[in-house]
Amino acid sequence: MANNLDFIDEAYRDAIGTVDKDGKRIWAFPKKPSGNYHNKRVIATVIFLLIFFSVPFIKIGGAPLLQINIFERRFYIFGQLFLPQDSLVFSLGLITFFVFITLFTVVYGRVWCGWACPQTIFMEMVFRKIEYWIDGDRKQQQKLEESPWNREKIMKRSLKYFIFMLISVIIAHTAMAYLIGVEEVKKLVTHSPAENLTGFISLVAFTAIFFFVFTRLREQVCIAICPYGRLQGVLVGRNTMNVIYDWVRGEPRGRMKKGEIDTGKGDCIDCKLCVQVCPTNIDIRNGIQLECVNCTACIDACDDVMEKIHKPKGLITFGSTESIETNTPFRISTRAIGYSVVLLLLIAVEVFILAGRSQVEATILRVPGQLYQEMPDNRLSNLYNAQVLNKSKEDMTLSFELEDPAGKIRLVGNKQSVTVASGQKAEVVFFIEMDKSAIKKRKTELEINIREGDKVVETVETTFLGYTN
Repeated sequence: MANNLDFIDEAYRDAIGTVDKDGKRIWAFPKKPSGNYHNKRVIATVIFLLIFFSVPFIKIGGAPLLQINIFERRFYIFGQLFLPQDSLVFSLGLITFFVFITLFTVVYGRVWCGWACPQTIFMEMVFRKIEYWIDGDRKQQQKLEESPWNREKIMKRSLKYFIFMLISVIIAHTAMAYLIGVEEVKKLVTHSPAENLTGFISLVAFTAIFFFVFTRLREQVCIAICPYGRLQGVLVGRNTMNVIYDWVRGEPRGRMKKGEIDTGKGDCIDCKLCVQVCPTNIDIRNGIQLECVNCTACIDACDDVMEKIHKPKGLITFGSTESIETNTPFRISTRAIGYSVVLLLLIAVEVFILAGRSQVEATILRVPGQLYQEMPDNRLSNLYNAQVLNKSKEDMTLSFELEDPAGKIRLVGNKQSVTVASGQKAEVVFFIEMDKSAIKKRKTELEINIREGDKVVETVETTFLGYTN
């Protein structure tokens, strides 16, 4: 049997499987998948759909479990409010996420694409299933596509696109709930569009985009648009696990005649079912390709054939180039171990920052150009401006207290405290009064405790300007 890749026709690298030599699109009509891996994907799909459609409704302490409100720049993650001022948390989180994506791809290839990516799940496990129900399997779909616009075709297309539009509407409303919250989406649905024209237009645009993606773009999103798919070319190595064809066992391929036992050929009988079930129109036997989303449809199809011809399953399987060449189990590469160490360090730093994250962020500055003032009872005072940001999910009533017992804080307007709304910033003006006996130098370092009730939520350092002989 062949131990190299000489059997591969390298011409497949010159074009993608969904474009012909004239640059026209070749529509993919994959054969309906079935088998052990497909059954597992159905379970994964059910779990994903339950999570996707339920998360916007889940709240923790009255706050959304997850909400990415880019319009108001308010982000809820696991019920915690994050604001643009949490730039360090976001920056480090993004770096950690990209390192994780890199590590995951280096080790497992595009498993995410086939098993957890929303695009693939909705396309292959929702919209494509409806297509099989209405248009039939591969041959029936091809025949319908080539047929003239008769009564049957019009009826089937109308029914299919009507259902596709309904699902697109549901997905669009759910996606909007992740951005602005379920309550706001309910208002958009129950009130006149004129009351929130921007929100209404956004919903219509989302619906149109999803409908276009799942009716026209389809697999082109994975093949040519998705940036994660492009990363595969630089991240996948000889030790990366992918859906892969065992060419050592399968070549030289050839048709099997009825009754043949020992033909001197490999186990691949060139039935091309692995090509027919592929949603991106590739031949997995040509090796690992960017278009492959690891959906495992070809594994199920090949295993079914192997079972019928009484050959071992796994001619197409999960493995790496090295594991196929050397007939050894899949193993983690040194590069993957290095990425793992970096990822663990980043996660540790992120956890440390989150653990020490304060619910209040305050900036206190002495009013420029103002000198200290002489006060009765042998005291000096300085005037300060403070900006206080409430990063919690609830309104907070805050008071200010000087750590040094020789001084006190007096808010302008004779107020005792200030109320700051959730996610909002408040301006506070106050005096710090100090006993002259406590002033030993021109600038005295002070600490100000910001309290909510009896709890200190933030401590800010500032300086007191004063001088005594």
